[in-house]
Amino acid sequence: MDSEATVTTCYRHSKVECHVRCVRCDRYICPDCMREAAVGHQCPDCVKEGMRSVRQARTVVGGRVTAVPVVTYVLIAVCVLAYLAELALPEVVDRFAMLGAGLVGPDGGHYLWVEGPLFEGFRAEGLVNGEWYRLLTGAFLHLPPTEGTFGILHIVMNMVALWNLGRAVEPMLGRVHFLVLYLLSALGGSVLVLLLAPQDSVVGASGAIFGLGAAYYVVARRIGADMRAVNRFMGGLLLWLAVSAVVTSWEGHLGGLLAGGVVAVVFAYMPRGRRRTVLQAGACLVLCVLLVVLAVAKVSGLTGGGVFR
Repeated sequence: MDSEATVTTCYRHSKVECHVRCVRCDRYICPDCMREAAVGHQCPDCVKEGMRSVRQARTVVGGRVTAVPVVTYVLIAVCVLAYLAELALPEVVDRFAMLGAGLVGPDGGHYLWVEGPLFEGFRAEGLVNGEWYRLLTGAFLHLPPTEGTFGILHIVMNMVALWNLGRAVEPMLGRVHFLVLYLLSALGGSVLVLLLAPQDSVVGASGAIFGLGAAYYVVARRIGADMRAVNRFMGGLLLWLAVSAVVTSWEGHLGGLLAGGVVAVVFAYMPRGRRRTVLQAGACLVLCVLLVVLAVAKVSGLTGGGVFR
């Protein structure tokens, strides 16, 4: 008998003689290809296939579990970079703050919106001028150091709140759900400002942060957490909403709180199943469309049915 006919080689390294088989596919594997298994050894391909078949851990709302709140860190970084841009170019605030309706005079000054034909030399600014990006960009800007009641404390307090809430809420939701919640909360705050105070120029992440606060409360109840500390936090948040109305945009705070609460309820209480993610996305899309429709209707009313450019 020819002895060479009995020589077995690794399926990945044809020149390496071996005598061990993968316990899953029964192919021969060399020492370099052996992967420890509960019993015997597996080949690299079977190990990869097994990893794909392992069910991914999910958060209570269906998001992927994450230990590091990356989105929170990125949002803080974006806000800080935007603040540095404000310090270098003060006109950034006027260009990107949330503003429903305003006027720019021939002297470059900013004036209150007046419905009807524009005075000679004046031009419209804000959403009435088609600057729809302001609905979100204003949430990443903050008061310059020498302006407003808080000055530089505005961004400091907001970033501390985002740091604390983000590290609690993002792991509860997962990165994608958290980002969607944040952006819809910011949009909700801007839309309520537009509806109730269209001539106010508003900046700050507060609306989105109030949305995170609402989500923290909703998800904590959903998972059966000890609500004593959560209730104290929520009480403090609502107290700040009332007190800050004197010196800040309460409309932005309330709008973010309401939008964030709606999104959190959708995320937390949507029935489990294969279609949960699709239904969550659909509900968020409906909310987004509703907010946009309200914004368009308000701007149309301010401009008499048209938009100045």
